[in-house]
Amino acid sequence: MGEPIQAAESRRLPTPHNSKQNHLLAALPAAEYDRLLPHLELVPMPLGEALYESGGRQRHVYFPTTSIVSLLYVMEDGASAEIAVVGNEGVLGVSLFMGGETTPSRAVVQSAGFGYRLKSELLKQEFGRAGPVMRLLLRYTQALITQMAQTAVCNRHHSVEQQLCRWLLLSLDRLATNELTMTQELIANMLGVRREGVTEAAGDLQRAGVIRYSRGRITVLDRTRLEKAACECYGVVKKEFDRLLSDTRQWESAEAPASARR
Repeated sequence: MGEPIQAAESRRLPTPHNSKQNHLLAALPAAEYDRLLPHLELVPMPLGEALYESGGRQRHVYFPTTSIVSLLYVMEDGASAEIAVVGNEGVLGVSLFMGGETTPSRAVVQSAGFGYRLKSELLKQEFGRAGPVMRLLLRYTQALITQMAQTAVCNRHHSVEQQLCRWLLLSLDRLATNELTMTQELIANMLGVRREGVTEAAGDLQRAGVIRYSRGRITVLDRTRLEKAACECYGVVKKEFDRLLSDTRQWESAEAPASARR
């Protein structure tokens, strides 16, 4: 289960699947990674699949590698809005190791691909060791909370075009391609706005040569201009993820006892 296997049909992934395509798993020290590796199970994540339902029991945590998952809050009338996006930088199921066990949000695959899942009890045991796994997961959780808070601010104060640019950039950061498969209706549901607003915003970006949109496929042609068109929310979220997670090895070294560093 933990061994890399040949990618059969993923156009995005010409190399074999490997759990270290997930940045959190790749950041683990060797001892902790080797302890989890035999229990990691490669699973497909098809578009639209719900990994968690609101209030449902969570039996696994998921480490996406080539897929992206949206955390959605669904209202009583069926309307929904995305509160965060999780891809190869993170893990789904933070409520399990934070002690809550369930969550009011849904986790739905927004970009099909693959990931690795781990039984919840195994992760909780590893978290309970109070070692590198716990510290890494807490750092990730802080970054995820920042994304949720910034999403709420963005949805309240910024234009649909700025929200769309933020959403595209966050998705691109979690994919190995500049192309996304997503209809305007689905994007509108993610952002919690009217489809007409997304159509207008996407049209403006396409006429400006920033993106190309055709039959549910969005290709980013000019990322630099896309970043300039986005609000500050994307930069805030990216900076926090980079600050907390990109320098993990140096962080682990800094936390080692002074005698061990001599």
